[in-house]
Amino acid sequence: MPRKAKELSAAEVRRIAHPGTGGNHNVAVGGVDGLQLQVTRTGARSWLLRVTIKGRRRELGLGPYPDVTLAQARDRARAIKQVIWEGGDPLADRRQLTFAEAMERTLEARTAEFRSEKHRKQWRATLDTYAIPILGDMGVAEIDVRDVLRVLEPIWATKTETASRLRGRIEAVLSWATVAGHRKGDNPARWRGNLDAVLPKPGKVAKVKHYPSLALDDAPAWFADLRGREGMATRALEFAALTAARSGEVRGATWRELDLEAGLWIIPAERMKARKEHRVPLTAEAVALLKALPRMQGSAFIFPAARGGPLSDMALSAAMRRIHEARDGGYLDPRSGRPAVPHGLRSTFRDWTAERTDYERDMAELALAHTVGSTVERAYRRSDMIEKRRAMMAAWGRFLKGEAGAKVIHMEAAR
Repeated sequence: MPRKAKELSAAEVRRIAHPGTGGNHNVAVGGVDGLQLQVTRTGARSWLLRVTIKGRRRELGLGPYPDVTLAQARDRARAIKQVIWEGGDPLADRRQLTFAEAMERTLEARTAEFRSEKHRKQWRATLDTYAIPILGDMGVAEIDVRDVLRVLEPIWATKTETASRLRGRIEAVLSWATVAGHRKGDNPARWRGNLDAVLPKPGKVAKVKHYPSLALDDAPAWFADLRGREGMATRALEFAALTAARSGEVRGATWRELDLEAGLWIIPAERMKARKEHRVPLTAEAVALLKALPRMQGSAFIFPAARGGPLSDMALSAAMRRIHEARDGGYLDPRSGRPAVPHGLRSTFRDWTAERTDYERDMAELALAHTVGSTVERAYRRSDMIEKRRAMMAAWGRFLKGEAGAKVIHMEAAR
């Protein structure tokens, strides 16, 4: 007669960790025979129930920990054992879960990962538009590579970025279904060693989206037009130009992120595209702009909308459009001939560093908060070149004001 496992407390379960060697580490938690916490070498933890169904030993996933608590896992385990005792097959019942239902459960489980409600809606909308019409009514256990390809192939070449994100989201739904015990085997939406054998790499087919930017020779005139206008959206656009920051980073900026004495704007990781904290050196012009701004009582935002929330993306676009309308023909991108947009200011800055200065490429990329270098190089890079970037941004500000039309040679190069 096998000895019953000790009934562990929630605190004891919380302390269970992988020993560092071997494969998955399974620990019986007691309370229900066969209930275990499975810990992978990466630290991922989930519930597993080992049972005998009609003479066959089976393993059932009960969900990820800590999303599913110890008490909930024991309740689920008892319910499954009751079904078995009554002669039922819990696995047969589970296989009826559809992709649409699994998507809803995945969204619930991943709520904490979404940066905002907008991000959650985007995640769902992609699946609703492309995956649900094909996979929605299918049982998750039935979906294979051919089904995933039916979703992806029609848009892989024409909407590559969307298709690539969609593939990752389908993979996430099917991964949840596997961990929760609703399907077995490999994930048919996995890229490496799977779909990469039948679909071209996204980078080979994706068309790079270039935002219309200002011509370098037009930038000083545009900046003068901008500074001659009033309005919160106009000041936000001016700040975006001086800092080469993304529109969303500027619109979501709060006073707590600023250190005006040190001339620093520190954007927290959760607001950055790369999910890494970014330090922006503020020039004298940027600091003066900020100090002159009125502060709205009850709002934390530097550039608030009328009701105190952040400005919308359309507000900056509208401010840019008004500048175009006031100038015959507007300010056009020299490559596409289209009117420049707020995000295109970053391209103008990058063109300036490449064509009118001798600043290092990496320094310009750091200013734009782009990932620079290989994984190894990033591991050894300890500095974000903040003071060198401060001098570069000051030179950029002078260029925008029309004070530095000639090629910039910074002091280190001159020496």
